[in-house]
Amino acid sequence: MEEVRLSPLRQISVKSSLSGRSTPRGSPRVHSSGRTPPRREGRGGGGAVQWFRSSRLVYWLLLITLWTYLGFYVQSRWAHDNENKVEFLRFGGKLRKDVVVHVDVDKSKGMGSVANETSDALVSVTPGKDDAGVNKKRTDVSLSKIDDVASRRSLSSRRKTRKASRTSRSKHKVSKAVESKALEDEQDPQLPMTNATYANLLGPFGSLEDKVLEWSPHRRSGTCDRKSDFKRLVWSRRFVLLFHELSMTGAPISMMELASELLSCGATVSAVVLSRRGGLMQELTRRRIKVVEDKGELSFKTAMKADLIIAGSAVCTSWIDQYMNHHPAGGSQITWWIMENRREYFDRAKPVLDRVKMLIFLSESQSKQWLTWCEEEHIRLRSQPVIVPLSVNDELAFVAGIPSSLNTPTLSPEKMREKRQTLRESVRTELGLTDADMLVMSLSSINPGKGQLLLLESVSLAHAEREQGAQRNHKGTVRKEKVNPSRKHRLRGSSRQMQSTSLTLDNAAGRQKQELKLLLGSVGSKSNKVEYVKEMLSFLSSNGNLSKSIIWTPATTRVASLYSAADVYVTNSQGVGETFGRVTIEAMAYGLTVVGTDAGGTKEIVEHNVTGLLHPMGRLGNKDLAHNLLFLLRNQDARRQMGIEGRKKVEKMYMKQHMYKRFVDVLVKCMRP
Repeated sequence: MEEVRLSPLRQISVKSSLSGRSTPRGSPRVHSSGRTPPRREGRGGGGAVQWFRSSRLVYWLLLITLWTYLGFYVQSRWAHDNENKVEFLRFGGKLRKDVVVHVDVDKSKGMGSVANETSDALVSVTPGKDDAGVNKKRTDVSLSKIDDVASRRSLSSRRKTRKASRTSRSKHKVSKAVESKALEDEQDPQLPMTNATYANLLGPFGSLEDKVLEWSPHRRSGTCDRKSDFKRLVWSRRFVLLFHELSMTGAPISMMELASELLSCGATVSAVVLSRRGGLMQELTRRRIKVVEDKGELSFKTAMKADLIIAGSAVCTSWIDQYMNHHPAGGSQITWWIMENRREYFDRAKPVLDRVKMLIFLSESQSKQWLTWCEEEHIRLRSQPVIVPLSVNDELAFVAGIPSSLNTPTLSPEKMREKRQTLRESVRTELGLTDADMLVMSLSSINPGKGQLLLLESVSLAHAEREQGAQRNHKGTVRKEKVNPSRKHRLRGSSRQMQSTSLTLDNAAGRQKQELKLLLGSVGSKSNKVEYVKEMLSFLSSNGNLSKSIIWTPATTRVASLYSAADVYVTNSQGVGETFGRVTIEAMAYGLTVVGTDAGGTKEIVEHNVTGLLHPMGRLGNKDLAHNLLFLLRNQDARRQMGIEGRKKVEKMYMKQHMYKRFVDVLVKCMRP
């Protein structure tokens, strides 16, 4: 075979092409040696550009960076631009005509999740109707994780959803009926909150309070005492707080304030809510208290990671039992802050009383009562119960002029006392009261255990007794002013002048006459018993003159203005009496004289004839209660002195630092090391 010989130029071209360094065609440079010279890299960075183009890793890093930046940008716009949230809900650039978009962000009520700084929106589609009655799909936007926002249904999945919705309309109707029935069973039907129902419904006065005080609870910052043992123990620890409901009553409010204090001291807090009835969800959101979405499996997983679980009511029995069945060692994590003192609550709680780590009670009388029941049922507790009374929170103490962590150089206790006096005058003007009137107040859920109907009967007795006394005094005055027949010859002109002068004085005294007014709350509370409220309204309708002296006010957490306007506070709890009486110490902090039943925690707090007046329970105590109210109406100096002594006692025993000092013992004994 004939050998093919290539020219030197052809050989060089083949070699250079194999080495990846071929010269361009047309003008190859050939040295005398027969080889092409090595190419020189450009000094202007041409080699770096070629390396950048040949490296795929750089392309991927750049793509990931841009994608991450875009994700953070979308998340930031969603979290901070509330007005344009609808733009994110567009399907194919246009809003669908059969979709009604409903966005609830900050002012959402009854939501299943709680807003926080890292929350985003979850779009869920549920069947509904528009105003014209046309079937539409309602897109509810609630707060959830960003992962749910990123998911978008394809066209085929949307068609499947439409088909499934058509075939299951009857099922939707049935489930909707069952859901509405369950809601009716959970919440008592409420009476219309109008003057047509209550005749004189006024308040709340939160906006007036903010205007006069030039301060709002929304401006509050952390109130933790950084040097306290409580802060040292809870710092960086995890807590789960168990709420039995969210009504504006003592137990839920106390648990909410405990959660706020734990958060301000550096702890991580999760709230498990067994029933969302009530109006505290918005307040929990404002205080950035995280609410666990589920009260089942998810809440159990959250509780297992906690250093301590604090249950805030005897009603939490079912959850505690289920949690310990799910996690047998979970009883060592649970402290049970029981705030009820009736036998039915003990009967509900007794199956698990001996399985939890520790019981916490509010008063000595409550502790003795529960220990007696435990002995009767042969229940041996794992540890000795601890008594932790409630306290006056920093916000109320601040407005009352008591030194607190919220004071600043410009808002000193002295300055706040001046502002509180201005607030008192403003609120009393709104209520239609004069300086001479005595405002008696009772704020609690309206039910037979609180004794509001007995209080109305006592006020009616007081009015009747006062009218009888006025008639007797009038008859006595007429008898004394009868002219003696033997003195008819005296100057009649002088007698007429004296008579007209005395008439003028009587009219002036009538304008300054003291009136007894009663302010009742809390209208609209989910804990109210509607039948009991109707019974009270029926009693007032049969006593027309009495209804003119009654003022109603809605349920609210902004009670500083009401305490500032009042003169006397009544705690008329029946049965075994009040467990403790949070409102009792709050009223005493504002210098109000407390009138209460001689039983339970009220008897421990109120010292008869020193900080207040006590009376027997039941209708047998109505007469004594009426006499106590009349005594305070006629003796302003005694009323003022009792208020001063009550305030001193609160400052000495029932401030926030006193409660959390007792909580330290609980944390030391119960919390995980």
